Amino acid sequence: MPDIEYDNFLKIALYKLSSDFRRLDADERSKAKQEFADLITDNSSDHDIRTYSTVGTRADAELMLVQDSPSIDSFHALSKAINHSVFGSYLEQSYSYLSIRRKSRYKHGGGAPKLKDDYKYMVIYPMTKTRPWYEKSMKERQEMMNDHFRVGKDYPMVKINTAYAFGLDDTEFVLSFEMDDPSDFTSLVMDLREVPAAQYTMTEIPIFTTIKMPIAEALDAMA
Repeated sequence: MPDIEYDNFLKIALYKLSSDFRRLDADERSKAKQEFADLITDNSSDHDIRTYSTVGTRADAELMLVQDSPSIDSFHALSKAINHSVFGSYLEQSYSYLSIRRKSRYKHGGGAPKLKDDYKYMVIYPMTKTRPWYEKSMKERQEMMNDHFRVGKDYPMVKINTAYAFGLDDTEFVLSFEMDDPSDFTSLVMDLREVPAAQYTMTEIPIFTTIKMPIAEALDAMA
């Protein structure tokens, strides 16, 4: 078995709030949101939970939680707590991605080992390669990925994080890109469309553009 460096598992969950919650009186809404915010804070004590808003950027999701942990049991515990909360009873989980951070097979690639703290936006980009990609030799794939990496270096303002979902979820990769100006990411993706490796992408949707913010602010944006 090859020597592989594993890091934490990664769970990304996106939620949509039922309109029924907005019909509750202000006191009920306030208590439910405070309970939920405390729940997120309590579960972040051991393993950080990052909170992002998708209000205004997606029609099918309003809140994104990003959780790192050395064990997937932490994801189960958080989901269970959410299900038992008042606010959680009004949430539908629109999307969920499970993956693991690990060392890339390709030299000069793989992105940052973990998420940063100082970027306003994050774009989630689930991706699966075509089968013919894996029929290529490692040398051929490395040469094509070198072109990919060269383009990426022209955009130092966009930070890439790569997580691997092979055998864990429906997609193969869960990519996350952090930046302060989303237009930089658009330019990067347009340039990457022109490198040879792009021909071997099978799926890369849905894509989520999110805004990093404290949980209380994200909840207020929802209701």
